[in-house]
Amino acid sequence: MALFELVIALLIGAAVLTTLARRVGAPYPVILAVAGAALALLPSDKISAHLDPELALALFVAPVLLDAAYDTSPRELRANWAPVFSLVLFCVVVTVAAVALVAHWLVPDLPWAAAIALGAIVAPPDATAATSVLRAIAPPHRLMVILEGESLLNDASALLIYRFAVGAALGASVTPWSAIPALLFSAGGGVALGVALGWAFPRLTKRIDDVAVHVAMQFAGTFAVWIIAERIGASAVLTVVAYALTLAQTTQTGQDASNRRASFAVWDVAVYVLNALACILVGLQLHPILRSADGQEWFYLGFAGAVLATVVLARIAWVMIYHRGLTLHRRLAAARNGDERDPPSIQAALVVSWCGMRGIVTLATALALPYGEGGQAFPHRDLLVTAAFGVVLGTLVLQGLTLGPILRWLDLADDAEPEREAKIARREIARAAFAMLDRRTEEEAGLLKEEYAIRMREEDADTSVDAAVIGGLRTDAIRAERKALDRLRRNRTIGDDTYRVLEEELDFAEVHATTRKQALAELAAADEAPGHREGPPS
Repeated sequence: MALFELVIALLIGAAVLTTLARRVGAPYPVILAVAGAALALLPSDKISAHLDPELALALFVAPVLLDAAYDTSPRELRANWAPVFSLVLFCVVVTVAAVALVAHWLVPDLPWAAAIALGAIVAPPDATAATSVLRAIAPPHRLMVILEGESLLNDASALLIYRFAVGAALGASVTPWSAIPALLFSAGGGVALGVALGWAFPRLTKRIDDVAVHVAMQFAGTFAVWIIAERIGASAVLTVVAYALTLAQTTQTGQDASNRRASFAVWDVAVYVLNALACILVGLQLHPILRSADGQEWFYLGFAGAVLATVVLARIAWVMIYHRGLTLHRRLAAARNGDERDPPSIQAALVVSWCGMRGIVTLATALALPYGEGGQAFPHRDLLVTAAFGVVLGTLVLQGLTLGPILRWLDLADDAEPEREAKIARREIARAAFAMLDRRTEEEAGLLKEEYAIRMREEDADTSVDAAVIGGLRTDAIRAERKALDRLRRNRTIGDDTYRVLEEELDFAEVHATTRKQALAELAAADEAPGHREGPPS
């Protein structure tokens, strides 16, 4: 009960600190990591927590991974496959190798398998911290796509290495002849299983109309997909990614709008709570580690600092090597066959190299380090958990708090590509609705045609209608409706049941109006923004 009360208190504290972080413009994962560090330093002897290692990855990684993969565009990934692939595979391998070398050099009795496991733990960056900063600044769309694609897929490459390294550290026999077939089955089987389950899930749940049951089934399905993949030896990460990508392409048209809105809201809250809990649980595990370090606290901190520096420098080195290689390739192509494409932007490369904040995946894999059989701990488990948390805290504070000023200094402007696509799509779907209504003979069809005619004029670049003014008028009109609705309830003209129904209708109208108004404002700001519009290296 005491642990439960502590977690509730810390979640309330995390909510307060997150609100403060957003007011000052700091990414909320930074505040959560600092809160976890403060928890580890509390003087009490009764603060500790142990989580089943097998539960850690499923509990923390599966929902966060699905949430990220569901929002990922396969079209954008295909268009930017080269930079994403270089970060997902080569940057992860370089980071793992560099961390393993440094860790083994600092602690000679640390087995190579355990050192490689540490490298795999700290290798994958987390998109949450980077995007929470970048979206507020509106960088080029391609840069966002590359970073989100990297954070989605590098978990798979890092966790595959992690699995083999942990097994080898605990005595399992790992040879190239056994690892390669297992790797191929793990990757290929995971993708095939994810696609199959993503195709089957909507068909099994299409008759569920209750919002609560539908959202509960989504969470249960996510954990079930992870467990099934683990049981058959497939990559659970790749399975969940393939499952989410398939799910996103098959459920959008058939899913009820109220279910979709409710599920999005619940998933946003769940991802936030899981991030907070991961920081809290690592802090709870670090507390007894630091108090029982027997005078080695400074060595633990120094080791964590060395790993942190290695992680940051390895990413910068790889991104700059890739940028230089791509620049030379384009210059040779231009000299050979007249390819006039501009060389990649060094400013964008600098931003990508600095977007290496670690987060929930690193925390979850550190928590998942097994204690071993018969109470025998994983080699130097306490040291590795401390180093992992140090990397998360250090990258979030060092890079998370400086990314915004660096991006403004480099003056990378938003290319407004999603807003332009949205403008085209709005005009086309309004035109389709207008054409359908034009064929109807009901008198009410004429009223709706007027509404869709206004929407088409809003999106027409040659019209004199100011879409921003219309958006503001919509917002003001809804505000007037709310005041009238409140007045009707206060003077008892309507009851609370009627009030709730109409309030929900106004909520939907306000969300639609506000979203359109924000999109138009962002598009106008991007059109007027000074500076170049270069994307990241491709």
